Amino acid sequence: MRILTVGEIQSIERSADALGHTYAAMMALAGKGVAEAIRRRLPVVGKRILVLVGPGNNGGDGLVAARWLQESGAAVTAYLSRTRDQDEDAVYRDAVTSNVPIVNGPSDVNAKRLRSLLAQTDVIVDALLGTGATPPLRGAIADILSVVHQAVGQPSPQTLVSFRLPHPHPPRPCIVAVDGPSGLDFDTGEVDANTLRADFTVTFAAPKWGHLRFPGAARVGDLVVADIGIPDSVEIPVGPELATPNQTGAWLPPRPMDAHKGTFGKAMIVAGSSNYTGAAILAAIAAVRAGTGLVTLALPGTLHSAVVAAIPEATYLLLPHALGVVNEHAVPVLMEAVYGYSAMLVGPGLGHTPETRAFLTRLLGIDGPARTAGFLRSEPTSVASTKLPPLVVDADGLNILSEIPNWPAHLPTGTILTPHPGEMARLTGVETSEIQDNRLDIAQEWAQRWQQVVVLKGAFTIIASPEHEPVLLPFANPGLSSAGTGDVLAGTIVALRAQGLEPFRSAVAGAYLHGLAGEIATRRRGAAGTAASDVALALAAAWQQLTATG
Repeated sequence: MRILTVGEIQSIERSADALGHTYAAMMALAGKGVAEAIRRRLPVVGKRILVLVGPGNNGGDGLVAARWLQESGAAVTAYLSRTRDQDEDAVYRDAVTSNVPIVNGPSDVNAKRLRSLLAQTDVIVDALLGTGATPPLRGAIADILSVVHQAVGQPSPQTLVSFRLPHPHPPRPCIVAVDGPSGLDFDTGEVDANTLRADFTVTFAAPKWGHLRFPGAARVGDLVVADIGIPDSVEIPVGPELATPNQTGAWLPPRPMDAHKGTFGKAMIVAGSSNYTGAAILAAIAAVRAGTGLVTLALPGTLHSAVVAAIPEATYLLLPHALGVVNEHAVPVLMEAVYGYSAMLVGPGLGHTPETRAFLTRLLGIDGPARTAGFLRSEPTSVASTKLPPLVVDADGLNILSEIPNWPAHLPTGTILTPHPGEMARLTGVETSEIQDNRLDIAQEWAQRWQQVVVLKGAFTIIASPEHEPVLLPFANPGLSSAGTGDVLAGTIVALRAQGLEPFRSAVAGAYLHGLAGEIATRRRGAAGTAASDVALALAAAWQQLTATG
């Protein structure tokens, strides 16, 4: 789904209006979409819902939603930031005609009525400001949001201290933002100090950049996109997209009833060292849980006894090593075994030593001829371009590449690179801070330069490719900020590559599966308690959820 700027969505709406799909029709669908999103997530019958209504179209969306929610059995009150005229304002007139209780904010002295409503409401719908507003906020709307913060945003003073689990406080109201939390800059992600932290946001037609840029992204909550009926004939500009569950689920390979393990590919994972044994285990578990028919873990022979009990589903290729890290003598062993594998992952926990550098350079044929499968390769073409299966490079594999001149020329076409910002800095020579400030542009630029698929990890992970518009993932989850989650991601991506997805789709679908598994694991364990192994084990549930959606 295309991510739009404010200017683009305004142009699209003008085009729709010119074609006869009027602003009033779009507002009617927008308000209905808000109400439907609330009904799907919350039981609304008998619930007290306070709709904060701004002066413009966003407020109109809120009034339409108020009417639909009241018809659904909720006890709705609309609180106006500015007086509206029934003669000139059709949505306001419809709300009044439908007997939605209205409180006129300008007549509410010292916000007494607003404070009373906030004290007893179950849901707050923020329909004060939309895409046309930018921080800082002033006047009545700033005052209203300040009162809301005082009423629901501050913890009660602690006058008693309990050394056992305290009784829970009454839950605060659920906050729903219409299009975006009021005070959000929909292009930059900047916010006002009083911008509410929504539990979820219902935006219209498409996500906006401000939903995906911090600090605003932290105020959006879950993002829901509602259809407002933009005609198919309206041209949507090409550009970066946000991955959707429907599209990702449709990309996942089918699981036919007459399948066997060969149907779902064979993945070779070259990983692990004496100091980083867990990385190999996590990558292999992820590859199994993401549906690979056969996973082979190629690792230093001394690690076998430590690993086999943790991942009994894998087969093993024991590689020559020096002090617990693979060395260049592992290359002919690996190349003799790799025939018939449909994808290979190199890097998790491999170690960053002279021995592993010699291994990788010989594997890629960079340092002159390499002896593989019992014969000497003397032609200039690298081993990788003719002998290796489709490749995913992660972690220490990337760190070693960053030290090799002209390394992109030695990778097979369609290789998937999975750097975090620090690894991206080493690969590009660009400061990490600059990468974080310009994640999209840098991912695009270097995917083009390298002619490979780049998965730039982090909040709203970016997948860039020379042939496709970049895709952002809709996940920003602190539960994934722990050691080993990157190994799980790499294992998930190589699993889909092994099952036959082309490189870009493997990267997008694998990263989406991983992000969704992270959400599932975090709901179970909490952000602080989620471990990489929890994410790996949640991949099966994520796959099930996506295929049910797709």
